Amino acid sequence: MSTANPLPLWQPDPQRIAQAQITKFQSWAAEHHDAPALGGYPALHRWSVDELEAFWKAVTQWFDVRFTSPYARVLGDRSMPGAEWFPGATLNYAEHALRAAATRADEPALLHVDETHEPCPVTWTELRRQVGALAAELRALGVRPGDRVSGYLPNIPQAVVALLATAAVGAVWTSCAPDFGARSVLDRFQQVEPVVLFTVDGYRYGGKEHDRRDVVTELRRELPTLRAVVHIPLLGTEAPEGALEWSDLTSADADPVFEPVPFDHPLWVLYSSGTTGLPKAIVQSQGGILVEHLKQLGLHCDLGPGDRFFWYTSTGWMMWNFLVSGLLTGTTVILYDGSPGYPDTGAQWRIAERTGATLFGTSAAYVMACRKAEVHPSRDFDLSTVRCVATTGSPLPPDGFRWLHDEVREDLWIASVSGGTDVCSCFAGAVPTLPVHIGELQAPCLGTDLQSWDPNGTPLIDEVGELVVTNPMPSMPIHFWNDPDGSRYHDSYFAMYPGVWRHGDWITLTSRGSVIIHGRSDSTLNRQGVRMGSADIYEAVERLPEIKESLVIGVEQPDGGYWMPLFVQLAPGAVLDDALLDRIKRTIREQLSPRHVPDEVIEVPGIPHTLTGKRIEVPVKRLLQGTPLDKAVNPGSVDDLDLLRFYEELARKRA
Repeated sequence: MSTANPLPLWQPDPQRIAQAQITKFQSWAAEHHDAPALGGYPALHRWSVDELEAFWKAVTQWFDVRFTSPYARVLGDRSMPGAEWFPGATLNYAEHALRAAATRADEPALLHVDETHEPCPVTWTELRRQVGALAAELRALGVRPGDRVSGYLPNIPQAVVALLATAAVGAVWTSCAPDFGARSVLDRFQQVEPVVLFTVDGYRYGGKEHDRRDVVTELRRELPTLRAVVHIPLLGTEAPEGALEWSDLTSADADPVFEPVPFDHPLWVLYSSGTTGLPKAIVQSQGGILVEHLKQLGLHCDLGPGDRFFWYTSTGWMMWNFLVSGLLTGTTVILYDGSPGYPDTGAQWRIAERTGATLFGTSAAYVMACRKAEVHPSRDFDLSTVRCVATTGSPLPPDGFRWLHDEVREDLWIASVSGGTDVCSCFAGAVPTLPVHIGELQAPCLGTDLQSWDPNGTPLIDEVGELVVTNPMPSMPIHFWNDPDGSRYHDSYFAMYPGVWRHGDWITLTSRGSVIIHGRSDSTLNRQGVRMGSADIYEAVERLPEIKESLVIGVEQPDGGYWMPLFVQLAPGAVLDDALLDRIKRTIREQLSPRHVPDEVIEVPGIPHTLTGKRIEVPVKRLLQGTPLDKAVNPGSVDDLDLLRFYEELARKRA
């Protein structure tokens, strides 16, 4: 494929480069740790992966990480899986998240916004006080280091308080959003056996109230390890019998007591989407997340005490945990609880305006929805504070880059980022000192030896290959829950290339150091040996105004053939007639490859997604290969199970 894209869409000016934290860090690291003083970001990145121990030591010093007990060395064992970071060290994540209370007591740590779009502040002093009160109550309930504490909560301040209080005690946090049904939540929480459950009575979304008391009743019944249930009356209802009131647990005036825990002590459990079985329960460490997020948010996102950090997310997605970590850099974190498009598609821009967001994070899907709906952010909203718009969840198509540049601001840093729940961070994305090229992520992240490999493990440049990481990252999972011999963890990332993390994405590393993401490699479209990611097809097809969303699947046939259907959900009023069919096929032929013109274009009532909004490709492929629905997909992981029945029925008819 061509990676000739010579002219950048955006280039930071010299003043911006000079003021960026990453520039100051490089100068300081050159003086104190023999980092290269010249050569800009590429030289710094090369040093960060070649001199892994020096780099991570520099990160802990630059951000003044407080070790309660000192470490013996930075990296005890660097083999993957099982790398041993900062052996001997103890610390506490929550202590670092609340440090700004000492210097910015009355400034907002959190800005909470609901569907009224009116920001409600929680000061650093108040956040610290509530965490102190709740941590003391958790200890009084018998919660000890290593115990699991769970939240069935929307994106509200109480969820942040509960996470930080859990971390302060040394317990392990895990959460699900309240739009998850009981089965989805139990598939996750039953694996980790929580002792405390924080719940709401319901939530508001799309202008409606959604009562979740029946689900909470079922969770209480099916989680026998619970010692306490805490009721947060978001809809104003009474606490159910036997539940504790949130207000009673957070009313005391208490300073938090932070339990020093080993660097690799579990901080939280995140979950894979679980589309083909029980979700993987991914455990990350207090120290690993602390240093990785300081690097990512402080250096790559360039966040600090003057910033306001907004990312549209729910508590069931790793981006919520990443958002909360904005507190580590002294940044004000914006929590939005509500629909991304209520009362209209421009809702997220209105929130950015009303909160004075400096970094506005959203999904690529939202950007493309705004483009289709002809939203005009700069015309309709004051976005003068927004320095950066960042996107994730799926690759941002080239048209998304152009639209942000044209409709938000020409001098806008556009950061398409890519990582995973598995590391709760980014492999590639935002660099405030580098240019932005259309359709590309700026560069691999510091400390991440990101490469593109062919099946034999040969590195590729300007060619599509597997996304691999050849050295350990501190936030890689310490283990999966209920995986005593580590076999599930090993098989998930290290089976293809021993000792090297294979993530399951197709990427191109360009000769100028940028990164292009093509979609998941396990749902790759392979026609006559030419491989293409599904994201490339979506980007081309969904430019057509008649197409609301699409799903492309490549199915190997028993006779050795290959069937590649394209499923399209049409925009209201559109008709899949011969003219539209011809335009779809011509678009793919001319913009991508004649080999990847679909064998059939099939209209569908909707495209199925995981609960975190990702298109479901592999389970649909399995259905089309004849796998029964109950074997092809975990029903609790899907946003609308009925949509999958269409594909099951189609496979039956074809058979």
